[in-house]
Amino acid sequence: MNLLSRRSRLAVAAVVDVALHARPQPVAAKALANRHNLPPRHLETLLQGLVRANILKGVRGPRGGYELARERRRITAGDIVRAAMSDGDDEESLVAESRLVMDIVSPMIDRAGEAFLQALDAVTVDDLCREAVNREAFSATRDAADFTI
Repeated sequence: MNLLSRRSRLAVAAVVDVALHARPQPVAAKALANRHNLPPRHLETLLQGLVRANILKGVRGPRGGYELARERRRITAGDIVRAAMSDGDDEESLVAESRLVMDIVSPMIDRAGEAFLQALDAVTVDDLCREAVNREAFSATRDAADFTI
């Protein structure tokens, strides 16, 4: 069962990728898209939403790209998912308007969704970065660590 949309999963992955690769230069959207096998234009709207949510910071110029707007231990998966959900394309075109849906089902699902987001708030980008490094999710991540001064 998938509790998160593909957009939300991609947003978390993009932020973790930026956290791992944004030193010494910001991560270009094109490089990020290449690592995740996505067209850059598809990713760009998601990244701009994360900038508006103060999760990422956009850097302009020839060596521009994206970097974290805050320390990675201060950004949670819940923050990222909320930003992706608020900025994404909602499928609100098919909304049932019955008493059962409005008075019973929706409030219960909303409470469960909030509990899920609270659980995601316990997971930081720092936690995800450490796990990615431990599992060698990016071969360049391990190589980059060898050259840290």
